[in-house]
Amino acid sequence: MILDGLKVGALVFVAAILQASVFADVRVLGGTPDLLLVALVAAALLRGSVTGACAGFFAGLVIDTATLEILGLSSLLLTLVGYWVGRYGETTGRDRMHAPFLAIALITFLYALGGLALRFVLGEPAPARAVLLDTLFQDIALNLIVTLPVYALVRRLLPPRPRAVRPEGAPAVG
Repeated sequence: MILDGLKVGALVFVAAILQASVFADVRVLGGTPDLLLVALVAAALLRGSVTGACAGFFAGLVIDTATLEILGLSSLLLTLVGYWVGRYGETTGRDRMHAPFLAIALITFLYALGGLALRFVLGEPAPARAVLLDTLFQDIALNLIVTLPVYALVRRLLPPRPRAVRPEGAPAVG
């Protein structure tokens, strides 16, 4: 359990540093892949909501510090992302092949929308047209392309835990 936490922490730290130093400058058809978001979603799907929320907070803190953005903005958004993707993984999505792709497509959209909303509330410049029309679809496509190799790497690093099976005839707990 502690080893998993260290692995997730190291994974998120490396992804945040790579995102801030390498992937932030990569532009393909106007979009930018978000390695940190994809790595966080993969870890949250495989390890659940509590691990996802903690990893999201840590990832946001690292990326805000590395890019000198508003401290806490990414932490709040990525904490929510980690928690809700972890809940999706705990309830339905962990064993399905399409789960990471569905989660990435939806979370990329919601992350962009949440970032715009928080920037607007804080009085920061929030260019809705640039985010929602000019780059959103390219970002979703690039994140979906990056999903397969990143999810495979994270799944190798954090193998799925076997689910507990209730013996036949045993009463349901709860």
